[in-house]
Amino acid sequence: MSIPSALPPEKVCRKCHPEEFSFTTTEELDGPLEITGQKRALDAISFSIGMLHSGFNLFALGPNGTGKQTAVMHYLDAITPEAGIPEDWCYVYNFEKPRHPSALKLPPGQACSLSTKMDQLIEALFTVLPAAFSSEDYQAQEKVIRETFQEQQAAAIEELEKRAAERKIALIRTPAGFAFAPVKNGEVLKPDEFMLLGEKERENIEKEIASLKNAMQSIMAQIPKWQREAQEKIKELNRQIAGFAVKPLFSELRNNYGQLEQVTAYLDRAENDIIGHFDHFLEKDGPQQEFLPGLSVMKGSFFNRYKVNVLVDNGKGTGAPVIIEEKPACQNLLGDIEHLSQMGTLVTDFTLIKPGALHRANGGYLLIDARRLLMEPLAWEALKKALRTRQIRIESLAQLYSLVSTVSLDPEPIPLDVKIILLGERFLYYLLSNYDPDFSELFKVAADFEDDLSNTPESRMGYARIIAAIAQKDKLCHFERSAVARIIEHGCRMSGDAAKLSAHMQGIADLVLETDFYARKNNRKFASAEDVQQAIDARILRASRIREKIREATLRNTILIDTESEKTGQINGLAVYGIGEQSFGHPGRITARVSIGKGEVIDIEREVEMGGPIHSKGVLILSGFLAARFGMEQPLSLSATLVFEQSYSGIEGDSASSAELYALLSALSETPIRQWLAVTGSVNQHGEIQAIGGVNEKIEGFFDLCCARGLNGKHGVLIPNSNIDNLMLRADVVEAVGNRMFSIYPVRHIDEGIEILTGIPAGKPATDGNYPEGCINGKVNSRLKEMALKLKKYNTESNGNGQ
Repeated sequence: MSIPSALPPEKVCRKCHPEEFSFTTTEELDGPLEITGQKRALDAISFSIGMLHSGFNLFALGPNGTGKQTAVMHYLDAITPEAGIPEDWCYVYNFEKPRHPSALKLPPGQACSLSTKMDQLIEALFTVLPAAFSSEDYQAQEKVIRETFQEQQAAAIEELEKRAAERKIALIRTPAGFAFAPVKNGEVLKPDEFMLLGEKERENIEKEIASLKNAMQSIMAQIPKWQREAQEKIKELNRQIAGFAVKPLFSELRNNYGQLEQVTAYLDRAENDIIGHFDHFLEKDGPQQEFLPGLSVMKGSFFNRYKVNVLVDNGKGTGAPVIIEEKPACQNLLGDIEHLSQMGTLVTDFTLIKPGALHRANGGYLLIDARRLLMEPLAWEALKKALRTRQIRIESLAQLYSLVSTVSLDPEPIPLDVKIILLGERFLYYLLSNYDPDFSELFKVAADFEDDLSNTPESRMGYARIIAAIAQKDKLCHFERSAVARIIEHGCRMSGDAAKLSAHMQGIADLVLETDFYARKNNRKFASAEDVQQAIDARILRASRIREKIREATLRNTILIDTESEKTGQINGLAVYGIGEQSFGHPGRITARVSIGKGEVIDIEREVEMGGPIHSKGVLILSGFLAARFGMEQPLSLSATLVFEQSYSGIEGDSASSAELYALLSALSETPIRQWLAVTGSVNQHGEIQAIGGVNEKIEGFFDLCCARGLNGKHGVLIPNSNIDNLMLRADVVEAVGNRMFSIYPVRHIDEGIEILTGIPAGKPATDGNYPEGCINGKVNSRLKEMALKLKKYNTESNGNGQ
């Protein structure tokens, strides 16, 4: 097996050449911004928005910053201007059921017009109605009705008075009412004179008086009836006069909405109610009073019933609405019923109904962040209910959960026609799919955004256009093509693959903004590659405190890492540390010790529960490799221990399994390993080296330590051959590789790696199964045979002594 050569500089970093761009600066790029590399997601967006059936709402899933919202908005901006403008919605007073306000649908822009015209009509009635009721015609007609009643009452009494006079009895009006008394010679008899009359005459007079009293009682009984009739006539007169005053105003208003049956029916009800309550308009006080600053309430709240509460006004719209709800609380989605405190009591009416995002987006599109939605109490269930029932029902949460004991409203539900677009990470989508049975019925379309893009000329040009668009939008310095090329290289680094570009557009946008800062600081008209590099270096420096502390401890030998000598059973592994959004690599010492035993490879990290399951799996895999290679002819009579030295936190991942196997082979063969080399890569049971993550950070971490101690041309790193395409190393590392001061070896098999680390061939078995003398595998095999014989001898002697 041949030893792989160190990689040349062009293999450790894929350069983007500025000459491939036809422009000089991004100022020349003025074409439309296009979303590149997300065809699958864009097709899903197009399908969901074009599908008009219920349930085909969209969930855009992918990591934060990959441009999900930008892509959706870009698509919607292209189609919404051509879509129809949805209707206006408003709530009005329900004259039959005041606790159930009625919803009115009007053409775009008509709701505010109706509200204004109703306010103007009510204002006009405070002038028209008092004028009508103070007119001479009304006063004359009312006077006639009242005089007719008085004349009718007077005529009845006068008729009774004549009848009494014929019987020589006088009708006397007293403060206490009416009284009858006999008359003689034109004068009323006094009581003593009446007693001097004959008994028969007195009886006749008393009978006549009793008859007259009955007649008077009959008249008095008729008076309330006549009074009610007069009142009814006056009321009918009032209705006629009010009607004459109100109907022309409503007729003029009704003509504006003749085609809208709902509106004309409401105006008919409002007209009848005003006629029935005309007396409220005759008060001298104005129609409105200021209840709270900025909140005008009709006097006594009575006149609120004639107001129009506009929920949605699409009069200024240019197409289907697109609403982004930043705080998707339940009341922000469905609307709310507010209350006012009056005299220590909470009161409300339909004018205090407030719209939600669903109202504003009705007939269009509503974008919601899935995580924020799920964090708001009851919001997710409320949204699902609205989508299932296809209507918006406003409910007061305080009333629903008995938090307040006040009479609330139950507004008429509004039909819902909206496309919901949720934006979230993949794990939220899969959690909802697995645990919420309603989710798959309501969100049938998933737009899965890629984490990275293919590094093609089209994608690189797409990056350039994005940079140009950001510079133009935020009024930044435009970028030279060399700066664009450097950002593209950084995009490759972010993706962790030289053949890919990162789709994390937020990170690219942040880098553009930071580069602009340094370009202006350096007094440049156009941002250069040096400005981009300065922004990248500054970003790394801001997050480098912990990395520098670890390196300092290593240089002071507080953390023991050998980069100069050769040691048996000891190797430098490589690990990645993540601090926020930044990550860095650093070497760690791995040691292996062997002794006679029963074939166990003990992972000390696992024994003390500091190793994760994937790391433990890697150790078991290398145990399988040893058993398959060296345990076919004899039992593995060894006991081995593996450990990450000076590790005080958990270890996870299998990227160090090859380094552990190298250390174990070194300990078994008693062959020292070159400490100026570090190793990363996982291994399978066949000894093949497998790809790992964070290869750039790991290489740079070891390079930085070696550089701090002084490069001597021997230092280097062993990486899996399958990680070559992931290499996007820093410029200083590339320079050192080019100067042969630092080497990177791509390894396919464990035998290749052990030969590089020890300088001794691994060795292949002959036909008889024996390895050549002096090779690593031969030494390991001989050592294991020796250990097996010693164990057998020990067991034999122990059994003999025991007998």
